[in-house]
Amino acid sequence: MIAKNSPQIDTKDESRVRPAEISGGMLARNTFLNFIGQSLPLFLGVITIPLVVRGLGNEQFGILSLVWVVIGYFSLFDLGLGRATTKFVSELLGKRDIKGFPSIVWTSLFFNILLGTLGGVALAIVTPILTGRIFNIPYNLHREAQTTFFILAPAVPIIVCTSTLKGILEGGQRFDLVNLIKIPSNSLIFLIPAIGIPFRLSLHTIVFFLLISRLGTAFAYLILCFKTFPALKRFIFINKKAIQSLFIFGGWITVSNIVGPIFNYLERFLIASFLSVSALTFYSAPYEVISRVIIFPASIAMTLFPAFSYYGRGSHKLLTELFSRPLKYLLFIMTLISGILFAFAGQILNLWLGNEFYQKSTLLFQILTFTFFLHAFAYVPYTSIQGLGRPDLKAKLDLINVFIFIGFSSWLIPQFGINGAALAKLIISIIDVSVLFFLAKKVTGSSTSELFPKKLGKGLIISGIFIAVIFSLKAIPKALFFDALLMIVCIFLYTSMFLKIAMDNKDWSALRDFKTNLFNYKALR
Repeated sequence: MIAKNSPQIDTKDESRVRPAEISGGMLARNTFLNFIGQSLPLFLGVITIPLVVRGLGNEQFGILSLVWVVIGYFSLFDLGLGRATTKFVSELLGKRDIKGFPSIVWTSLFFNILLGTLGGVALAIVTPILTGRIFNIPYNLHREAQTTFFILAPAVPIIVCTSTLKGILEGGQRFDLVNLIKIPSNSLIFLIPAIGIPFRLSLHTIVFFLLISRLGTAFAYLILCFKTFPALKRFIFINKKAIQSLFIFGGWITVSNIVGPIFNYLERFLIASFLSVSALTFYSAPYEVISRVIIFPASIAMTLFPAFSYYGRGSHKLLTELFSRPLKYLLFIMTLISGILFAFAGQILNLWLGNEFYQKSTLLFQILTFTFFLHAFAYVPYTSIQGLGRPDLKAKLDLINVFIFIGFSSWLIPQFGINGAALAKLIISIIDVSVLFFLAKKVTGSSTSELFPKKLGKGLIISGIFIAVIFSLKAIPKALFFDALLMIVCIFLYTSMFLKIAMDNKDWSALRDFKTNLFNYKALR
């Protein structure tokens, strides 16, 4: 049914729709769950991928990797409606507006089904062109590849709808339920091919089971949404007034989602063009390792987005707390990780990839370490801007930064090789983080002292001292044993000072709450 206004919902539903008040312990718990939800499938992929490569062979594994790309990137067909759903669900729950809640959900789902179906039809139509002309697939695998992509086409609307269903639970701060489904679902992406190898399953059969797993994931999210928010079962309708808000917000999210991969992959094409494909190897391998450090800030961002949307601009004090405290925790964790990676960059490369990478990629590794250290701090202001309803600011910044990034990459790569690519990445990260903090300050209406309170400032000083010491120690040649011993001493002193000087009672209270409620399901009901 289509309605201009929301029907009346019995107030007895309110206790089931409204989430618990957001606390520091809840945010810490959700961040931990999100971190585990991203890390476990990734770890499983590292173990199973070599087995799958050997079992399928290079050509068929290449086709499977394209399937994984489709599963990952066809969520763009939702035009940002999944993220928009999370934002507006959180916002309505924060306002206790349970009457408008079902309309946002069903309106978003309706258009996701429509857009996903169009995406699936588009994939089916272009499949002969993709497998026959665009992708360089061996002739004997053309039929197998076509069958695989035809089977994959129905997965597109399922993938698109899943993002909205997941977004509903995220909007209600139910990351326990989200990760209960997400961990096994994302693990099956790697497990199904690995299990299929001993049974000699064909590639298209493996993809068929992947399709079934995606369908099961969508139904699991739907059941949990109904259980968490019973009003959704009784009021199924589309609200015309919600359509414009969803598409405007989602449209700007889509711009950022489209531009994002350019920052991730553009310099690789330029390296291959200006230098060589072999030079690209010495850039890509270290990059893939270093880029994994953003799992932690990304986990925080996933937690903060519905929290910023929930509170909105209603409480300035809560808003600034929500901004500054995660920055402090990010500073502590990222300083430790980045310090270790920077200090032992050469040893890591030599042990993992060999002496040639040690010779050619150590400086690159160190530059990228500092780059992703800075990039981690973009997540909090970026999330606050989107959560407070201004996704257009980040999208416009991304569009400007693309041209800046192209310019610096085109200049620095011919001059300094792969290190030039890392320097271009560093420059654009400095610009991005600086502008995002400026924009967040304007959007939140906060002063610098509010966003960077004294305790956070002290943490910055302590972290700066730790980094300076690491730089100084690296300049002194010494054996690996003494390097490791000095690093352990520095980490102990840094941790002790940071916890004693930068942390306050609220931080310790949140930590105790996190430890108490980590496995307490009822605490978040």
